[in-house]
Amino acid sequence: MTQRLPFKQATPREIKQRLDAGDDLLLIDVREPEEVRIVALSGAQLCPLSQAALWIDRLPHDRELVLFCHHGGRSAQVAWALAQRGYTNVTNLEGGIDRWAVEVDPSLPRY
Repeated sequence: MTQRLPFKQATPREIKQRLDAGDDLLLIDVREPEEVRIVALSGAQLCPLSQAALWIDRLPHDRELVLFCHHGGRSAQVAWALAQRGYTNVTNLEGGIDRWAVEVDPSLPRY
């Protein structure tokens, strides 16, 4: 029996389609600044996991939060933490920015 996650998961293609359709998504990049210098998604807000105590309780409750990292593991940790804090509109980007570079924008650098 699989446990149901307290947050949604979406593929890069699904998120790209929603952004293109004008959905009001807040992209939250939980990678570290040195990773963002390699590759970033336009419009994403940088909230490094290492500094989560400074920002995690300041994220808005009235918008869908789409969390991402390199491969999806760290952003899933943040999604769990947000769910425990009562956030109900949280989505983890499956495969992170690496999968985004493969499926959505192959011009992006991979690391």
